[in-house]
Amino acid sequence: MTEKRFKSLKEFYPFYLSEHSNLTSRILHFIGSLLAVLLLFTAVLFHDLRFIIGIPIVGYGFAWVGHFFFEKNKPATFQYPAYSLACDFILFWELLTGSQPFKVKK
Repeated sequence: MTEKRFKSLKEFYPFYLSEHSNLTSRILHFIGSLLAVLLLFTAVLFHDLRFIIGIPIVGYGFAWVGHFFFEKNKPATFQYPAYSLACDFILFWELLTGSQPFKVKK
């Protein structure tokens, strides 16, 4: 079986969304992204780079719990790290602004 290779973020995003359809997983992704942003802001605000260490731990930690226990799939980060990271923040923004629902209609 040949696996599709994505050539652009625009092409990848629909696949990314299909891998993030579980409500609990989306909430966990949102929390992880929010905490990662807050850690970055805190590191800058307090001039303390130790907060940077927590960014991938909380960001990926929450997301991977969502994948392994709720979505029951493998995170796209393993195969498409840059596209996946970009899409994490696109989805975060869309959930924050309401242009993407937390609960996906099936």
